Amino acid sequence: MDVKIHKQKLSLESKNQIEFMDITDDVQKVISDSGIREGIVTVFAPHTTMGIAVNQNEPMLVQDFMRILYKLAPMDDRYSHDLFELRRGSKSDGRSNGHSHCKSFLLGVGQTIPIEKGKMLLNERQSILAIEFDGSRKRDVIIHVMGI
Repeated sequence: MDVKIHKQKLSLESKNQIEFMDITDDVQKVISDSGIREGIVTVFAPHTTMGIAVNQNEPMLVQDFMRILYKLAPMDDRYSHDLFELRRGSKSDGRSNGHSHCKSFLLGVGQTIPIEKGKMLLNERQSILAIEFDGSRKRDVIIHVMGI
């Protein structure tokens, strides 16, 4: 049996500074379209101010997590990253977003989920969340499916 690989880009657009976007159905559609029944799917955000998480997409839990993120990396703290004039050879888009980079460090930019019988092995309460920390922006998420 030959292992198949299927890759697809998912385009997103955030509207808020921090935004939790449920992409579970989109990822499942990519898996279904791939024809892969047994294997793994990796969801990856190729951005330094974004994260990918698997958890419950429940509004009060999301609110709690946002509060924790603001405590751990507050927007109004002094971040060395934001001192653009001290960074040589680095292109800046003009945003003071050190807090967004720190939030991404805390969360991580990817998740890998097993696939069985063409479905992700998530329980009924788990969702895949693409989390924007520096919105509003257009973003890509890479969905990489591998298996048989």
